Amino acid sequence: MNIFNAIQELTFGTELEYTGITRERAAAAMQSVLGGAVNYRGGAYSAWVVKDTQGREWKAISDASLGDNGGCEIVTPILKYSDMETLQEVVRALRRAGAKTPSCTSQHVHVGVEHLSAQQIANIAKIFYKQEELIIKSVGTLPNRLERYTRKTDPEFIEKIQTKQNSKDQLNRAWFGVYTPNPQHYDWHRYRDLNLNNVWRTGTIEFRLFNGTTHAGEVKSHIQLCLAIVAKGAAARAASAKNKREYCETSAKYDMRVFLLSLGLIGDEFSSARLHLLKRLPGDSAFKNGRSA
Repeated sequence: MNIFNAIQELTFGTELEYTGITRERAAAAMQSVLGGAVNYRGGAYSAWVVKDTQGREWKAISDASLGDNGGCEIVTPILKYSDMETLQEVVRALRRAGAKTPSCTSQHVHVGVEHLSAQQIANIAKIFYKQEELIIKSVGTLPNRLERYTRKTDPEFIEKIQTKQNSKDQLNRAWFGVYTPNPQHYDWHRYRDLNLNNVWRTGTIEFRLFNGTTHAGEVKSHIQLCLAIVAKGAAARAASAKNKREYCETSAKYDMRVFLLSLGLIGDEFSSARLHLLKRLPGDSAFKNGRSA
């Protein structure tokens, strides 16, 4: 599988939470990159909207977890991989405008899966689950988020999808416990590091495990990881979640490097992703048990 070709066919969006910057100021920062027009739409989320030159809407909205004074959530439109450089410039503009990312902030990544079968989506969940502990350590997910809004994958769900998933209705029952064709936006099942609620709402899956960041390279690396996992699951005839990898400090950096290479994140295009996704881990990327004396 050529990962670069595969991820270019996928769509994604991201939500970026910030403090230290008002929604109005955030919208102005985005417009400085995107051009187009800025409008205050208001509504339940007090939204400021930037309509770019392609007619796509980038939003700066309120979020109760960030407070009213200088907190906002950036919601991108549906993007393609070719939009990555533009997104990075938006992140840099927000940082220059004063955006901050304390521990209450996060980044969520949504990837379009409407075109995938139930089995392909199950493959994605199993690939993620098998490496979940390593991925969490790699991106540095804060413990307070894992306790409530970014809980780990439910092992009972994984057990249910070990058999072939013949339909999205079958997958739905496995995910929710009972058939729930029209889940509510704030249904509690969404608060997982890998959230499948939106498969039946917007045709996307959501990765919720990333901390907030103003580093454009980190934002890109998070998205590349999500796209690669989805592409891997979509291409696989089947996937297994048996023998879930246990996190080992001695070999963590090596194990993550092997995982990234297995996803196809090889070469110059993904060198930054490898850098950011390995930098928090102990060990040696080239030697499983460390370099010998």
